[in-house]
Amino acid sequence: MSTSVRPRFLVYAPDHTDKDAFSRRMSVRATHLDVAKQNIANGKFLVAGALLTPESLHSEEKKMVGSSFIVEAETLEEVKEIMEKDIYYTSGVWDPEKLVILPFVAATPFP
Repeated sequence: MSTSVRPRFLVYAPDHTDKDAFSRRMSVRATHLDVAKQNIANGKFLVAGALLTPESLHSEEKKMVGSSFIVEAETLEEVKEIMEKDIYYTSGVWDPEKLVILPFVAATPFP
C-alpha cells in the first residue's frame, strides 16, 4: 500500500507597509487565527506563523510584518485560493503584489 504525500508549498505573505497596516492586522487577527486553526486541524497547514522585524529579537515589542506557511495541497492554485480567501488578504493586511507561493521539498524531517 502506497502512502503518498500531497505536494507542499512555502508561502511568504508580507504585510503592506503603510502606517495603518498593523492596526488592520490586529483588527482581524482573531478571525485569521480561527481559520488558521481549522487549516492546521484539516492538515493543510503544517507550519504557520508571523514574520517579525529583526529588531523584535531584542525587544519586548514584537512587530509583525507578514506571515509564512508550509502548506500541503494538491495544487499551487489550491494554495493560492486558500491565501486569497484569508481575511488578511481580503482586508488588505497582506500585500498581494508580494505574495509568494512556491513548491517546497523539505531536506529535513518535520518535528
